[in-house]
Amino acid sequence: MATVHLRIGDLVWGKLGRYPPWPGKIVSPPKDLKKPRGKKCFFVKFFGTEDHAWIKVEQLKPYHPHKEEMIKINKGKRFQQAVDAVEEFLKKTKGKEQGSHNSEDKNKSAASDVKGRKNPGKAVKLLLEQGDDRSALGGCCPQRDDKPGSSMEPISKRLKIIEEDTGSTSIQAADSTAINGSITPTDKRIGFLGLGLMGSGIVSNLLKMGHIVTVWNRTAEKCDLFIQEGARLGRTPAEVVSMCDITFSCVSDPKAARDLVLGPSGVLQGIRPGKCYVEMSTVDPETITELSQVITSRGGRFLEAPVSGSQQLSNDGMLVILAAGDRSVYEDCSSCFQAMGKTSFFLGEAGNAAKMMLILNMVQGSFMATIAEGLTLAQATGQSQQTFLDILCQGQMASIFLDQKCQNILQGNFKPDYYLKHIQKDLRLAISMGDSVNHPTPMAAAANEVYKRAKALDQSDNDMSAVYRAYIH
Repeated sequence: MATVHLRIGDLVWGKLGRYPPWPGKIVSPPKDLKKPRGKKCFFVKFFGTEDHAWIKVEQLKPYHPHKEEMIKINKGKRFQQAVDAVEEFLKKTKGKEQGSHNSEDKNKSAASDVKGRKNPGKAVKLLLEQGDDRSALGGCCPQRDDKPGSSMEPISKRLKIIEEDTGSTSIQAADSTAINGSITPTDKRIGFLGLGLMGSGIVSNLLKMGHIVTVWNRTAEKCDLFIQEGARLGRTPAEVVSMCDITFSCVSDPKAARDLVLGPSGVLQGIRPGKCYVEMSTVDPETITELSQVITSRGGRFLEAPVSGSQQLSNDGMLVILAAGDRSVYEDCSSCFQAMGKTSFFLGEAGNAAKMMLILNMVQGSFMATIAEGLTLAQATGQSQQTFLDILCQGQMASIFLDQKCQNILQGNFKPDYYLKHIQKDLRLAISMGDSVNHPTPMAAAANEVYKRAKALDQSDNDMSAVYRAYIH
């Protein structure tokens, strides 16, 4: 394979830790940031973010030869925005180049003239100034602005580079995934209980934005990666709550949420007056009411904050947070919610967020079952499933969700982004909520039966799109 030579100013794809390749530009590093010892690497400024980091040369690929490949394997709104930023940068650069041909000719003449006079120093300085790219994309080392929270804040405050035993480098930056841009993390100590599909992405983003986080998970091995990234380890839920000012939890269902609070070494044993507990699990309103009462009875402060999204959206920091309960806790969680989501809603008294989340997931689950039904009916009647999808994606129903889930089905890829067993649980809870207010939910009830059939076919731990298999078996 031919050796690729990179230099300052080159556009590249950079791979950083666990994250997918991202478009960036090789730039000059700030003078006060030393290159990691023993590593051949370049300093890269990533498009569409405030991130910049040393990236090992083997984790870099030239931008143009690999553009189509990367666009095919990477999805998401933020990734597309980053690619668009590269293309906009290229257009501006091309325009500047076209407008500077005459001045370049003059510079060449001037350089020749200087050379003829055997005094090249001035010409060399001119060429260096033209090639110095520190100010591109806002630059990594323009004139310093040391205001707290500024994108020009001293690099030592904005980046934390951790050398791991494996030789890889992970980075925690002031802005990596949040749509809101630079975030000033709260000085409150954060606890997080539950590192499943959603919790893992949330904790990763909290750490990257500079929060001090203590983690606990029922399967302790899941904590290891986050400890390497700077998190602290709590031995029990009670210990995490006692060590932290605000503790979040994100577990699978109402039973798990109750056990976490009321069980041995549970949250309730660590609650003290003023401690905040934020329940992010999708559960029924009755569970929220119970947990709120027991937490506040010990002087604690309670907020529910279930999240709408998927594993990918959790990783990207693009979740939608629905909060209800203690308004002051919601405000204290501001930087945390900015780190993990693109927006948050405060819905009033505790229980309201649970109700709204169940309604949203009821609609999403029913929609997914209908999509699967349509795909299988197309096949049964001799129609192309791909053409069916192409037509859907050109109409009013077009969405990223529709496209991604249908592609999962057509490719037979059911790697979980949102567990099928969890959407079935949400449908069941929504139907029960409808019963409690004597409101009919016939569509949800029908969809629920299809998901139950899929679970009977051992699809519980697959993605919700695996409901498709309920129609073909």
